[in-house]
Parts: sequence; C-alpha cells; structure tokens
Amino acid sequence: MEIVKVDILHLKTNLKKGGHWRPIVCRIYTDEGIYGDGEAALAYGEAQFAAFGILRNFAKLIIGMDPLNHEIIWDKLYRSTFWGQNGGPVIFAGISAIDIALWDIKGKYYHAPVYQLLGGKRRKTLRAYASQLQFGWGPDIIPQRTPEDYAREALKAVQEGYDAIKIDFFTFRPDEGNYTAEDRIGLLAPKYMRMFEKRVQAVRQAIGEDVDLIVENHSYTDAQSASQLGKMLKKYHIFYFEEPTTPTPQLCKFVHEETGLPIANGERIYTRWQYIEYFKQNAIQIIQPDIGTCGGITEVKKICDMAYTFDVGVQIHACGSPISTAAALQVECAIPNFVIHEHHTYNLSPCNRELCKYDYQPHNGAFSIPDLPGIGQELSDTAFRNCDKVTVE
Repeated sequence: MEIVKVDILHLKTNLKKGGHWRPIVCRIYTDEGIYGDGEAALAYGEAQFAAFGILRNFAKLIIGMDPLNHEIIWDKLYRSTFWGQNGGPVIFAGISAIDIALWDIKGKYYHAPVYQLLGGKRRKTLRAYASQLQFGWGPDIIPQRTPEDYAREALKAVQEGYDAIKIDFFTFRPDEGNYTAEDRIGLLAPKYMRMFEKRVQAVRQAIGEDVDLIVENHSYTDAQSASQLGKMLKKYHIFYFEEPTTPTPQLCKFVHEETGLPIANGERIYTRWQYIEYFKQNAIQIIQPDIGTCGGITEVKKICDMAYTFDVGVQIHACGSPISTAAALQVECAIPNFVIHEHHTYNLSPCNRELCKYDYQPHNGAFSIPDLPGIGQELSDTAFRNCDKVTVE
C-alpha cells in the first residue's frame, strides 16, 4: 500500500475568537482506496497559515511511502527536514496531522479502532470537564465579566451532568475589554486579587464542594503573580492549576513548590525531549500534550507512557475540530494514567460540529469511545465545501 495523494484544508467557520477560528486538517489517500484524516491543531492564535504551509512541505515527502510505517514516516519528518529536530508548534502540528491520518488508515486497514492497536480499551467511558467557561457554556462565545456571570455558566455545566469545570478568571475585565500583560505580570495589585477571588468564590459557592474546579491561566501570569493567585486559591480546593506561567520546568516547579497545587501544562510543550525535563524536576503533575501539536498519536502515546513512570497523570489538551477530539479519546481510553478529558466550549458550536461526519458529545459529563475503525471520525462534505484546499500528489 502506498500514499498517493494528500488534501490539505484550511477550513472556514463562523466561530470567532480574536477574529478567527479556522482548523487546519488533511486527508491522506492510498492506492488501495483507504484514506485517513488528521489535524494540525493551530486553529487559534497566530500560526494557522504556517501550519497550512508546513503540511504542504511535509505532504510531498510522504508520497509513495507505506502508510502503515508510521514510525518510519515520523522519523523522516523529524530528522530529514532540518527544522524538525527541536522544532516547535508549527513543525509538530504538521507531523501531528500526518501521524493522526496514518493511524486512521492503519485502523481502517486492520478493521480496528485505534485504541485496539494501542493495547486495548481500559475503560468504557471517560470523565470529561466543561472547559473555558469564561467564554460562556453554550454555542456562542460570550465574554463573562461579573462573578454572577461566572457562577451562572458554571452551574449551567453542572446541571448538564459535569462534575468538573475549568475557567480562566483573568481574561475579561468587569466592564469591557480584556486584561493585558501589564495587568498580570509582576506582583498583583490588591484590586486584581479581589476581582479574581470574587469570581472564584462565586463559582465555588454555585457548584458546591463535590464538583472539581480547574483554574486556567494560559501562561498570562508570571511566576510571582501565579504564586500569589495559587496561595489564595488553595482554600477553594482547586483540582489543578493550568499553565500558571511561562511553560519551563524551573518556573512550573517554583509555582508548585510555592503553592502546593498540582500543576498542569502541555499545550505549549512539544515531544518527549521537552517533557522529560519536567518529569525529572517534578515540575508537572498533570500533562496536557495536544495530539494535534505534540507529534500526533505516535508521540503522545510515548509521552504518556513516560509520564506513567513518574506517577504523572494525563489530560490530553483538546482545542480543535472533532478530528482532534476523536484522536484524543482513542489514546485516553488506552492509557493507565488517564485523569480527565477536556471538552472545550468551542465543541458546542454548530459551525465546529458540522466539520465532521459524527458528532461526539459527552452524556452526563462522560464520553463514550468511538468503536469505528481508525480514529472513528472523518471530515464532512461541509468541511470540503468551506475551505481553502491544496492537493499534493
């Protein structure tokens, strides 16, 4: 079996965040009629066109290769492209998209879901949390500004059956606009500490003590301000503190030791070579590798296994199209150190849900695992109609 063609799609949606939300996906075709779909999970931020471009570069390198040789292809993209070694999000997003599609092909070839090829399904359902409620919990992106706003959206998710939620409390100002780096760097002024605590306190009171609360920081704060917040947060029984500061082992270790809170990180940590330093320094307690930016299923499974030897838990970062969701579920159900699955509020938007053939959503705060061959998901006709597309063959 050989790879004969690759479609690269920059999808168009109506979901706005900072002006855009455009997933980058690919479909790899073989001479036996089997195809697989993958995603470079850089739909947000400012790297979309770079991801689209790197897939065009990488696609031409895999034409004619056997798609079942995913390890050989991974190493080729890593070692023969010059920028692959010690690369960053764009490089590994490109590798990720191709790798996910190759696993999709492999599962279809062997008539098995990917989790079966990874060693088997350890659990029938996966606990999930409602993620990024500062945007509201619903199909539209609506900034939340008052403590009452946060409490209302949190309670909405809990009433749907979630027993864990995640919020960034330091994104939106109480009146209008967003907080800036100048507001969040360095020791925080009392007015910011009061604002933050009022929001957290309102949410904790609304959801009660039996619902886990994850605090997200998106690395907006530095180590000093993150430590201030972390010490205040302890009395609210935080499940874990996510991206408290710039993702480096020494800074994460500092915040963990200063606050005593479990630290989660990984959205901007790439490959096993970067993760190992966090493990060696006990700087991270929950890893969050993104299957669409960290090297795909091949690399993320290795990172999860390595984390297991350090008693570190796993929550795969998931902020992409339903392709990323399906791939993450396949890995999470097969590993022993799974903790919880992220269900991003973007996944509630119709314009994101229509990008794929199947609409997997949690029931009572838990996901079932797709049992179809491959990753159990594929791009829809809508995705192919609404995109900028390049074909490499």
